[in-house]
Amino acid sequence: MAGDVTLDDLDRRHHEVLATLRERGPVQWVEAVAGWVVTGRDASITVMRDAVRFTVDDPRFSTAQVVGPSMLSLDGTSHQRHRDPFAHAFRPAEVSRRHGEAVPELAVALVRAIAPRGEAELRRELAGPLAVAVVARSLGLEQVDPGRLLGWYDTIVAGVSELAVGRPVDDSAWTAFARLGDALDAAAAHADEHGQPSVLLDARGTLSRDEVVSNAAVFLFGGIETSEGMTANLLHHVLATPGALDAVRADRALVEAAVEESLRLEPAAARVDRFATEDVEIGGVRIAAGDLVIVSLAAANRDPAVYDDPDAFRLDRPNARTHVTFAQGPHACIGAQLARMEARAALEAVLDLLPDVELAESPVTAGVVFRKPVAVHARWRPTPSPATTGATGA
Repeated sequence: MAGDVTLDDLDRRHHEVLATLRERGPVQWVEAVAGWVVTGRDASITVMRDAVRFTVDDPRFSTAQVVGPSMLSLDGTSHQRHRDPFAHAFRPAEVSRRHGEAVPELAVALVRAIAPRGEAELRRELAGPLAVAVVARSLGLEQVDPGRLLGWYDTIVAGVSELAVGRPVDDSAWTAFARLGDALDAAAAHADEHGQPSVLLDARGTLSRDEVVSNAAVFLFGGIETSEGMTANLLHHVLATPGALDAVRADRALVEAAVEESLRLEPAAARVDRFATEDVEIGGVRIAAGDLVIVSLAAANRDPAVYDDPDAFRLDRPNARTHVTFAQGPHACIGAQLARMEARAALEAVLDLLPDVELAESPVTAGVVFRKPVAVHARWRPTPSPATTGATGA
């Protein structure tokens, strides 16, 4: 039992606390979160792959309390019914077709806008806006003002985060969700840029209006919260690790390695929650039916039994891609390929357009449920604005 761990500890000393828990055993009861925390990689995979004994379909599931039932909070045939209408649009080939040119263009445009200044906060001025633009494009919400979309998202995520740590939700979360639903209704009526039905309209063929909105809200979380965190974490790791930036700049093949190692080292979504459906033993611990079981993706990805020097960012790590950041089993992240594309595009744009880029100050990473740097302040050698280049020519 770990009654000595607080939520503040999990925020400020996240990986240190998880390592201490793991030393006590792969599964530990933590009073601060009122649940069993799974830190061992093998035990984590067992829980995530077993939707019969460890379910998400429970009234306490925090996301469902805010946005309603969705593929994230259902299991079995109900889960499949909610997931299948969206799955096609997020297969690798379809992601490449729909987004392969647009996502890098979005990243380049954002970096070009800040390049003349010589400094910026890359989480809020690159990772965040890129995440908003990509999710808006994925759901057909390009006509919605990005600031409004981000405001709805911030409010909904705040509600989910409060529930996840046992605090009440403000009514503003439900108001934001209702406004998002209205915007999605409008978006569902339009074809995509290729003239094909939008993913929302496709989903309307088998799901109700409310079910489409609930699942789209889940994509909003994945497409903004975790994608912003994933990109910000990647930029942090590459810029903060001695030699990493030079290595990636010299060999662009290492961009893929940097993305996967960053995903391993700091998952933007640090945990996934399950509820035991029966009395069960895992990791040598007896868990009672109904107990909350928290799979710490952050801890599983740093399990020293699997990863040498697990707390280091290493571009030469041979098994980095075996991380469980996108979860496993029936609830493996449906948007993993698009998220990877987004992070790659951001890093490539920084490498191409920000000469001599470096951190202006050391980032501080925070969060219990979602993990990302509070800020990524960077500076570089300013480049001329496209609007002024050649303006004084003959």
